[in-house]
Amino acid sequence: MDWWLCLAVVVVAVVGGERSVGGENVTYDGRSLIIDGKHKLLFSGSIHYPRSTPKMWPSLIAKAKEGGLEVIQTYVFWNLHEPQPGQYDFSGRYDLVKFIKEIQAQGLYACLRIGPFIESEWTYGGLPFWLHDVLGIVYRSDNELFKYYMQNFTTNIVNMMKSEGLYASQGGPIILSQIENEYQNIEAAFNEKGPPYVRWAAAMAVGLQTGVPWIMCKQRDAPDPVINTCNGMRCGETFEGPNSPNKPSMWTENWTSFYQVFGGEPYIRSAQEIAFHVALFIAKNGSYVNYYMYHGGTNFGRTGAAYVTTSYYDQAPLDEYGLIRQPKWGHLKQLHKAMKLCSITLLQGVQTNFSIGQLQEAYMFREDSGGCVAFLVNNNGKDTATVQFHNASFELLPKSISILPDCQNVTFNTAAVETGYNERRTTFGHMFDSVDGWQEFKDVIPNFSDTSIKSNSLLEHMNMTKAESDYLWYTSRFQHNPNCTNPMLHVESLGHLVHAFAGETYFGAAHGSHDVKGFIFESPILLNDDVTNISLLSVMVGLPVIILDSGAYLESRIAGLTNVTIQCSEHTYSLKDHEWGYQVGLSGEKLHAYDVQNASDVNWSKTRISTNQPLTWYKAIFEEPRGDDPVALNLSTMGKGEAWVNGQSIGRYWISFHTSKGTPSQALYHVPRSFLIPSANLLVLFEEVGGDPLHISLDAISISSIQNHYGHLSQ
Repeated sequence: MDWWLCLAVVVVAVVGGERSVGGENVTYDGRSLIIDGKHKLLFSGSIHYPRSTPKMWPSLIAKAKEGGLEVIQTYVFWNLHEPQPGQYDFSGRYDLVKFIKEIQAQGLYACLRIGPFIESEWTYGGLPFWLHDVLGIVYRSDNELFKYYMQNFTTNIVNMMKSEGLYASQGGPIILSQIENEYQNIEAAFNEKGPPYVRWAAAMAVGLQTGVPWIMCKQRDAPDPVINTCNGMRCGETFEGPNSPNKPSMWTENWTSFYQVFGGEPYIRSAQEIAFHVALFIAKNGSYVNYYMYHGGTNFGRTGAAYVTTSYYDQAPLDEYGLIRQPKWGHLKQLHKAMKLCSITLLQGVQTNFSIGQLQEAYMFREDSGGCVAFLVNNNGKDTATVQFHNASFELLPKSISILPDCQNVTFNTAAVETGYNERRTTFGHMFDSVDGWQEFKDVIPNFSDTSIKSNSLLEHMNMTKAESDYLWYTSRFQHNPNCTNPMLHVESLGHLVHAFAGETYFGAAHGSHDVKGFIFESPILLNDDVTNISLLSVMVGLPVIILDSGAYLESRIAGLTNVTIQCSEHTYSLKDHEWGYQVGLSGEKLHAYDVQNASDVNWSKTRISTNQPLTWYKAIFEEPRGDDPVALNLSTMGKGEAWVNGQSIGRYWISFHTSKGTPSQALYHVPRSFLIPSANLLVLFEEVGGDPLHISLDAISISSIQNHYGHLSQ
């Protein structure tokens, strides 16, 4: 660790209760991070800058700080910042420096997870799709091409942070950086190309001389001096520990709920369960816990990964809108306070562990000076347990941990929620129920003769669209055969959804799901007496990250149509090797129908508003809602598509994909206040499968107090 141990220790001044950063030396030992010569027990929370807005950042960070956090953790999103090789974007929601400086302004530390592969349920795992076209590249392996681009981006980010003085060694807030992400999950898939890549990535990162430690999550073989860390819901039970006695035990992702997919139910993780596992991790010598997510936010535009909803980790302590979710936020705040009361003893004392019952155990930390901290654990999930500890009797609630900062008095029990509960309310606002308030534009269904790209095979979807659009048209011609009776169109796809047309006639759609690779569309079809134009619209709902195994061979993934046949009573005609014409994207996309400056160039119609009409664009004007409450579009009467406000996409919607309970996975879509102007706001919807825009609304979102189990009211 000589590369950072040589840094000078500078005293940190404390003014008015705030931490004033000034050239802090960050090292570590087997117990914890050491900041300015002091061991630190740190609670952290993930907030991703592009999943919120700059106007939201100060409030989000302030609420995290009030909740007892000292560190804000974020990924760095390569595909946002380098959309084309050598072209960089750090504006608006992508302003990483501004975000880090806001963390610093509020007296908190930062953990920068550069990746550059981040997974994060983010399209293509955060990798820019142009990498796909680098001949001979293999992502995340001992491949010289990938390493070149990865090192270039990582170096640019580090140099940007250095130029702004944002590392702790320079007086900034960044105390940790991460290279790679959960690579251990796929390392074996690369055989002999895996371990050398890990060693290279670690050496490359350390060589950038940030002056702060580097971490690798889920990476047992993280080379010195890089710290291996844990991700998951129960790291106190699952983490094997640091791979060196000289490294601290750190938890970089404590999942406060889980990502949600279209067609899936939200995952609800209780405040009690989270608190139990945090306390257990600390009792087992953990010294850093990060909540993933503390605020999930919104997958604006087309940034969500395959099938992932636009709302991200809405069940976090701060919900999608930045509102406090109780009791999760308050219960964890009390846990942090209880831990901080005894942090010196936890970090300096000697730990012992012993049984106090059949399913009960104690963890005790004792200092020579007399300080003593105890964690009394009841692993019985059904029954309260009475245990003896230090000649006293204690009642332990089911599946709980009691914290005794003096080994005598309980100050916190993970299962005893004293924080009040709240609930989120939706207040109906502006209704878009006036036919005169809408205009529509029906997208053009291309014919084979209209297309400029031709091939005698079914081309791969992602390679054609280059992530510039969710949509790829496949068109072909079928010569009428009088012997073909009862024709059935059969389509096989590795995409996410397909729409089928014969001429101008719509024959429906079919889609896959997050958990099933590929799907089949079948429908009877009407054929002309001469030649029938077959037009198939392949749709992706986010690019894959291969979430279950963190992205092995992502560059080799394929999507789109794999087989097309027309099955007649007498014979089956394969169209797989017919001549196909291709069109990338929609007519409305090419016209920028969603953009304020270009919407007037579209041939909008006011003659009538058709509902349940596929491939239709809708436009309306509305006034900014009064008040300061967050607002959301209630799209419960729509089908599937995307929504824009004043040219900014608020994300994909998929109302028609119901959960097993028969309800949409998401009906409300966040419209940040910063997207709005006082008057004449432009709303544009692109509807794929057919929906009713006349019954959508722009609603206000708020929270209200309800009684908790103890009869208390939340504040």
